[in-house]
Amino acid sequence: MAEPTPRRNEPRLRPAPLIFEPAEAGSDPEHFFDLESIEDPQALLARATELTQAFRAATDRAMEFQAIAAAQLADPRRFDRLTAADIAERAAWTEDYAKKMVEFGRDLLRSGEGAAAGYADPV
Repeated sequence: MAEPTPRRNEPRLRPAPLIFEPAEAGSDPEHFFDLESIEDPQALLARATELTQAFRAATDRAMEFQAIAAAQLADPRRFDRLTAADIAERAAWTEDYAKKMVEFGRDLLRSGEGAAAGYADPV
């Protein structure tokens, strides 16, 4: 897994909206967000680039929420707090990566940036 890299000075890009695929399209392994139907290479490149940016933005945001959750679960104020090893097991991470994610989550919660913006620590 990639290491969490906070981007404090970079503006967030608004990715292209992900258009959900109909159920019948999901069963066709060749069908992917209707890209296979785009014949113009310029249009194909543009839409594929939009999707790539959208997936990257979604991945970054989900990773921030993972880090926040890991930090909350490891909070020493919790009576049911989890160890880094426990968090690693639940998230399919290594223990070292879990420790880094806990610290990243704590940084996000302290700074109020990223996924933590407008997110209050309930503990």
